[in-house]
Amino acid sequence: MTASPANSPAAFDVATFGEAMVLLVADQPGPLEDVMGFHKRTAGAETNVAIGLARLGLRVGWASRLGADSMARYLLGAMQREGIDCSQVVCDANQRTGFMLKGAVTDGSDPPTEYHRKGSAASHIGADDIDVAWLRSARHLHATGVFAALSPSTLAAAHRSIAVMREAGRTISFDPNLRPALWPSTEQMREQINRLAAQADWVLPGIEEGRLLTGADTPEAVARHYRQLGAKLVVVKLGPDGAYFDGEAGRGHVGGFPVAKVVDTVGAGDGFAVGVVSALLEGRSVGDAVRRGAWIGSRAVQVLGDTEGLPTRAELEAAAI
Repeated sequence: MTASPANSPAAFDVATFGEAMVLLVADQPGPLEDVMGFHKRTAGAETNVAIGLARLGLRVGWASRLGADSMARYLLGAMQREGIDCSQVVCDANQRTGFMLKGAVTDGSDPPTEYHRKGSAASHIGADDIDVAWLRSARHLHATGVFAALSPSTLAAAHRSIAVMREAGRTISFDPNLRPALWPSTEQMREQINRLAAQADWVLPGIEEGRLLTGADTPEAVARHYRQLGAKLVVVKLGPDGAYFDGEAGRGHVGGFPVAKVVDTVGAGDGFAVGVVSALLEGRSVGDAVRRGAWIGSRAVQVLGDTEGLPTRAELEAAAI
């Protein structure tokens, strides 16, 4: 079955492609095999960003593929309740929805995590599944390296979606969001991620990702690498130290926001992307955009789930960010 398409293409601020998974978070610390209870949440780099942008009032469309099971219905309902257009989400009874288990941590350490996504419905998305008219109805595409890494067909779809938006003169943001375990080799990951980044307008690597992908040691050198490939703006995330940016309007550094206690760093990069992309689409300066990204990222590390720290527009305005 397929979600019913709208009668005519909607006008979106942002479109994104990506896998949504059911996230089962342990309700107590310790090895996953000893945990008896879990809390159900949503997970997925692209859907985290979609949710964050929608909460800020942007019009967001998400394209994907799910199974036709209870997990798919949960995910689809969660995205629709956030106000996200899901007309391009296919529910296939012959495929299964991916899910993951995550341990509970309260000290900022890496939680034990298990992914159950191999062969999932989303991994079967291909370039021919892209509805070009729907995609072009958005003024911006947000892409990540996670979707590209799922399978050869999603890699082709990632390249196709970026090509469609470039041809249409739309802006594109790209977060490498590296998942080495999903790639056949580090070399292929580096080659393909950098090919995708070279087609984007705004590139958002973390400093360790940048070092792995470029061989450069400093934020300045990482940013220079992607600027030379053609990016109009590169923002290098530096964790608690904020971020360095290099773009057509200049270069600079924005400090991080103090955090009393880091609970879980998963989703912080997605929150950062929400801040940068939303502010730039609003016409804010690069410095303001990076500051918003750092603020939302700081909120994300103080909660256990991927999206609980993503603010509403009212919370953003109250913080004057």
